Amino acid sequence: MLKTFSNPLSLTALAAVGLTATLAAQTATTPKPQVKPVAAHPSTTAAMLPAEQTAMVKQYCAGCHTDRTKDRTGGLSFQAFDAAKLEENGAVTEKMIRKLRSGMMPPPGSKRPEPAQLQALLTSFETRMDRAAAAKPNPGSRPFQRLNRAEYRAAVKDLLNVDVDVTTYLPPDTISHGFDNVADSQTFSPTLMDGYLRAASQISRLAVGDRSASASSVTYKLPRAASQMRRVDGAPMGTRGGASVIHTFPADGHYALKASLHYEPLGGLAGRNTMTAYDLKEQVEFSVNGERVAIFDLNTRMSETDPKNGLELTTPPVYIKAGPQRITAAFVQKLDGPVDDLLMPLENTLADVSITWGVTMLPHLRDFIVQGPLDVTGVSDTPSRLQIFSCRPTAKVEEESCAAEIVRGLSTKAFRGAPTAADLQDAMKFYEQGRAKGGFENGIRLAVQSILMSPRFLFRLEEQPAGVRAAAYLISDEDLASRLSFFLWGTGPDAELIKASNLGTLKTPLGLEKQVKRMLADKRAEALSTRFASQWLRLQDLDKIFPDYLLYPQYDDTLAKAMRRETELFFDSVVREDRNILDLLTADYSFVNERLAIHYNIPNVTGPAFRRVTLPAYRRGLLGQGSILTLTSVADRTSPVQRGKWVMEVMLASPPPAPPPNVPSLDDSVKANEGGKMLSTRERMEQHRANPACNSCHRVIDPLGLALDNFDVTGAWRIKDNEVPVDVAGDLYDGTRMEIGRAHV
Repeated sequence: MLKTFSNPLSLTALAAVGLTATLAAQTATTPKPQVKPVAAHPSTTAAMLPAEQTAMVKQYCAGCHTDRTKDRTGGLSFQAFDAAKLEENGAVTEKMIRKLRSGMMPPPGSKRPEPAQLQALLTSFETRMDRAAAAKPNPGSRPFQRLNRAEYRAAVKDLLNVDVDVTTYLPPDTISHGFDNVADSQTFSPTLMDGYLRAASQISRLAVGDRSASASSVTYKLPRAASQMRRVDGAPMGTRGGASVIHTFPADGHYALKASLHYEPLGGLAGRNTMTAYDLKEQVEFSVNGERVAIFDLNTRMSETDPKNGLELTTPPVYIKAGPQRITAAFVQKLDGPVDDLLMPLENTLADVSITWGVTMLPHLRDFIVQGPLDVTGVSDTPSRLQIFSCRPTAKVEEESCAAEIVRGLSTKAFRGAPTAADLQDAMKFYEQGRAKGGFENGIRLAVQSILMSPRFLFRLEEQPAGVRAAAYLISDEDLASRLSFFLWGTGPDAELIKASNLGTLKTPLGLEKQVKRMLADKRAEALSTRFASQWLRLQDLDKIFPDYLLYPQYDDTLAKAMRRETELFFDSVVREDRNILDLLTADYSFVNERLAIHYNIPNVTGPAFRRVTLPAYRRGLLGQGSILTLTSVADRTSPVQRGKWVMEVMLASPPPAPPPNVPSLDDSVKANEGGKMLSTRERMEQHRANPACNSCHRVIDPLGLALDNFDVTGAWRIKDNEVPVDVAGDLYDGTRMEIGRAHV
């Protein structure tokens, strides 16, 4: 687990250290930034009486935080503040503690108390709030907790060994405080219930196999910004672009594989001009598990509007066995690299399909479609079937006992504990109905479907122990195991964790530590980075940012995915290696593949696999990673405001107040001053801050964001902004002076 500190850490110092890392000098001889030790809070600090606390708050805070100005000061007024009622206003008090502890208040330029006075006030506030919490613990309640999309997918994978795209069945989860698993924000609607029912029906067919499967169509859409200059993961060697996916087939039989190509605004094949200019003979290859099953020649006359030379390619029927199979549609590689004499070879080669010359624009796939089965010849054993069928009846008299064994095993795992007699009875009724209509396997399929629809699978139910009336109580061992597994793994507990809960060892400190260490060593603990860290750091916002393709033509979907994966692997390493939490901001290493290494200008990295590398001196920790820098930018420029706001909200847990009404946004139309001099982002921000209504917040936000302005919209290093040298020096809100290569903390 992450190392923590016995004494509270100064968040201001933490932020300064992280920003210092990004401001290191650009030469190889620059010494690595050093973290200054944070002084421990004196344990002997004298507690202040409530009357003294009240007087101090009114002296230093009430002048700005008034009833008249509360809309501009975080909704807080201290005109009537009474420290004697501190515990009654816990939310306000905790907000005060965070702001004071981080050094944000009182703001720069305002009269501030002596450090010893401030420390005494903080100690008094924290001591009183801790005592109140201990006297009247309020852990909250969980009246309702359902599996969200990610948890549902992981639970199905664990239970049935089948991986499904749940987005086709379930609506998006509600996001609350940046997370999608907050019980208080979860709703349950008829639409969601219908989604669960449809998912259970389809998943049970894929898992058990469907001998009566009818033809259907599944479409895999390729992101428009996906680079198709390179081989995609899973595709055969000697190919470029296209799509390669693991598709689960419901039965043995014949299927049609189809691909559609991108077209120009008038309907012609995108990339045909390059084909004509260099006499390129483009081909699209279809393969199953790496074996070619069809190949098509492209020609420049192909058009969306031409019924004979359309942009859809369909294979003859291909025999494919049931279960997960890798299918690919990709171009045969004709060039070793971009055409040398073109002006600008781009990764995002579909940046603008109206561009005909000056870029290497080759044909691109748009969609990849699976149709079928056109017939059914049987159902081969699949990983799912091997996991489900723990027994195989050889005679009719053995079927019921075998079904009961299968149902009990699946129910125990699905329900995250022992099923009741009623649970088993309900599932067996579904088995009997299916058995009567379609035989043993059909009965098992319906039983599996019933288990997937059961409230005990869909909901994480926690019941208050009988006879307990207190607001706070110990949850059961079974519920503790479930909470632990869903946090660390994003799915239900395994057999060992359930065994530990049954033995009562999970509640002991040693027993809990043993299980946590075991679970962190398990591959499933990757959910901490792909789920918890991803949402905490807001990596999902990366999908909402589309850098201007004319300004940043090298940015594409492949690069965006590599950025996100870097951050996930980095967080995972900090946790699994039990590293210092400060590494999140100061680490001199990260994980890159060839595509990301080129973007970061890191040499000697080839191939799609990620590997650990030492970073250049100017790129450290999370604040030097492309994912964070891109998601805090806008399409055509960096955004010091968004970057500073991200640091305050995510890293310092002290979000700035909402902007006051009728305050104009940064005028992006102003690129130069009256003399014609091009303005940098800093200079435009300074003009914006001239507005008194903006200055109070921006003097806190902007220095944090401007300190990162050596990184452009896509996180690439730069020394100029709009042809103006980048200036990252400035004063943080607590007086810390940020300069190139050092910070005065």
